[in-house]
Amino acid sequence: MEKILFTASTYSHLLNFHLPYLHSFAEQGRTLHAACGGVPAFVPYLAETIHLPLEKSMSSPKNFRAMAMLREKIRAEQYDLIVTHTSLAAFFTRLALAGLRERPPLINMVHGYLFDEQTPYIKRKLLLAAEQWMAPQTDLLLTMNRWDSELASRFRLGKRVVEIPGVGVDFSRFDRAQQPGFRAAHGIPEDAFVLLYAAEFSKRKSQPVLIRAMQALPDRAVLLLAGEGATRQTCEELVASLGLTGRVFFPGHQRDMIPWYAAADVAVTASRSEGLPFNVMEAMYAGLPVVASAVKGHTDLIEDGRTGLLYPYGDSGACAGQIQRLLDAPELRRSLAEAAKSNIGHYGLDEVFPQVMEQYLSMLPSGVPV
Repeated sequence: MEKILFTASTYSHLLNFHLPYLHSFAEQGRTLHAACGGVPAFVPYLAETIHLPLEKSMSSPKNFRAMAMLREKIRAEQYDLIVTHTSLAAFFTRLALAGLRERPPLINMVHGYLFDEQTPYIKRKLLLAAEQWMAPQTDLLLTMNRWDSELASRFRLGKRVVEIPGVGVDFSRFDRAQQPGFRAAHGIPEDAFVLLYAAEFSKRKSQPVLIRAMQALPDRAVLLLAGEGATRQTCEELVASLGLTGRVFFPGHQRDMIPWYAAADVAVTASRSEGLPFNVMEAMYAGLPVVASAVKGHTDLIEDGRTGLLYPYGDSGACAGQIQRLLDAPELRRSLAEAAKSNIGHYGLDEVFPQVMEQYLSMLPSGVPV
């Protein structure tokens, strides 16, 4: 029976985005292994899990130890296919293959290159060079937005490049009633104009842009920053220093975001770059107008003025201006939300799943369809 290895920088990545695919492969009788970094967690459908000592610093000796572990495991198991996700794991997984005479085919699913035309020149060149170096080990490259797809094709970053509409969002979870009294239960005033950003706290997600935008908005505007991460404490300190305590809430990581979408008036995002962000797609399906930074990934989902509002990345004043437009114009909020929901359906799991599985199966020796 065919054996497949999935690799990712964190276990949570597989849990959050890939369980339907693991489930399908397991039901087909294929043996699944996964090699992940980060905090260990149980991932269903796997016959074996390999913990990798990955660290975010590319030059960390631990990453090269992880690469050696992968190479040894790949030699021993003789996998029929490797599917790699996230930049760090993808690089060291492919580096492990580079030393093998015989190797299985590899699919690299790019959830968003961590650079674009606005990235500083030297950093952009280094990251692009790393992808070019690993291109010979990339038999199929799956991309999720126009910019990444065009870059990958222009520089031949994979032997075959295919753009997919993400990994699919399970919109069926949203078809349930709202929870009455949710705002009051979480200390949010019933008459507040609620802005919601659900994202990991990191430099790339740029929560400080939204915090500073709050200074230009009326007191009834409140901001919910749902998530955890390395920069949360810095953001909390910024809120206190700007006198915004009581208007910016930190509810932490939420496994179920649906009641939070229902409690919000507008979804906001300040990210520096994206692949095809779940938080934006979910908000659009939930009936929220979205105010987003004009970066790749966001611009694939949002047509400015029709399905959402965009502002230049990092410009807190422009961000506040777009939010103020929505605060002042209920009809604009409704029209944007309606257009967004009507245009987001084709990113649903029911439509995306067969497209992604078709690509996965095309690289297996048997090629058996779903």
